[in-house]
Amino acid sequence: MNLVRAELLKIRTTSTWWWLAVGAFVSIALAFAFNAWMASTVLGGDAETLGVSGEQATPAAQAANIYTSGQYLGLMFVMLIGILMVTNEFFHQTATTTFLATPRRTSVILGKLAAASLLGFLFWLATTVIDLVAGATFLSLNDHGTQLGEWPVQRALLFNLLAYTIWTILGVGIGTLITNQLGAVITAAVLYLVGTQVVGLLFLLLSNLLDSQAVLKWQVIWPAVASQVMISEGQSEFVPAWWVGALVLVGYAIVSGVAGVLITRRRDIA
Repeated sequence: MNLVRAELLKIRTTSTWWWLAVGAFVSIALAFAFNAWMASTVLGGDAETLGVSGEQATPAAQAANIYTSGQYLGLMFVMLIGILMVTNEFFHQTATTTFLATPRRTSVILGKLAAASLLGFLFWLATTVIDLVAGATFLSLNDHGTQLGEWPVQRALLFNLLAYTIWTILGVGIGTLITNQLGAVITAAVLYLVGTQVVGLLFLLLSNLLDSQAVLKWQVIWPAVASQVMISEGQSEFVPAWWVGALVLVGYAIVSGVAGVLITRRRDIA
């Protein structure tokens, strides 16, 4: 518990997380505006013009999108916090002191993982409260009700929490792999933003090459895509079931956590 408190104190004493929080809230505002417009269009009877059909065109599905607004960039921001929790130690040259104070390196990394999970929860809580207040108001004013009693909405909120928690853990794993702070942040951000688009393009080309739309489902192996899939309602020939995204993301979290512990235990700390 003391290790977790120490990690949280380190984060609070830096200004970086404030900037990341501001970025997350800006992304919520932009995403909410888009999702609200999309919900108005879909529920207004023009779903086909946006290519939305089936379960994804229901009020509950659209409410789930609204209540999880800002997830895409929000997950990147919490991932960066996880990275900074590790790389700050090497950037400020406090790693040696940290491991001398707590010789058991496994305990140090587990403390960082626990603190990262808590921060992921806090980010989820703050963003979800904003989405719930704004979303419930918007849906009620448009005579759709809050939809909060619907399971698809509740599942989206719960799995959004899982996503925020896992992405902070992934950040810690990346930080242990790439200890150079600037290198880790740039690499992770590029892989998240650009890599997701590249993966989508590659699977689209592969789908055309094999003349099979089912290939597009395999994009879920990319963690950013898995996060979006597991909070989505329904499935199609392009999108797998929500539980597939959840399993993929949990797998990444387990691998990241184990790799972080093993790498840190074997690394020479000067």
